[in-house]
Amino acid sequence: MRDGAVRTRSALAGCVCAILLRVSAFAPEAAAGATVPPEDIRDIRGPKLIRPRWILPAILSGAALLTLCAYGIWRWQRSPGRERPLLPHELAARRLEEIRPLIQPASAREFGIAVSDVVRRYIEQRFGIVATQRTTEEFLQDVLVSPNETLTACRQTLAEFLRQCDLVKFADMSPALPEMESLHESARAFVRETAERNAATHRQRSSA
Repeated sequence: MRDGAVRTRSALAGCVCAILLRVSAFAPEAAAGATVPPEDIRDIRGPKLIRPRWILPAILSGAALLTLCAYGIWRWQRSPGRERPLLPHELAARRLEEIRPLIQPASAREFGIAVSDVVRRYIEQRFGIVATQRTTEEFLQDVLVSPNETLTACRQTLAEFLRQCDLVKFADMSPALPEMESLHESARAFVRETAERNAATHRQRSSA
């Protein structure tokens, strides 16, 4: 009886040792398996956008160009406008105002030359008749045969004006201040009248 109990205990002890041996043999494998990182499983992603190398320089160049254009427009708006060329009668009126300081007895001859030259140059530019470097009679003869109605209508006024200028220039005439002012006003009236007549003629032709 006692021998059977001893054998039973011995068998149980053997089973326990066998189980411990198996557990100890499996433990390193489990520990090793625990250190293995899990497999990295990720979703499929779309292709990454790669910017071309030239895009940044292009953006900077465009910004610089826009800045230059804006600066140019700003300068253009601030710059004074370019004056249009003066018409012949406008230029003559300006020159007549410029020679006004010569209306003095001491500068009568200079005034006579200047006022005559303004009117002659005006006629030359406006009507195409050579007026400078010619005598008054030669010049008036060309005015008489001119087909321009505006000029021929003012021939008598022009003739009287030029003769008065010749007296001041060549006859050593010393006109009084009122006479010089009258001569200056005659020149202004001639320029104004011919300009108005010419404008009226153009309006009539345009409306016809």
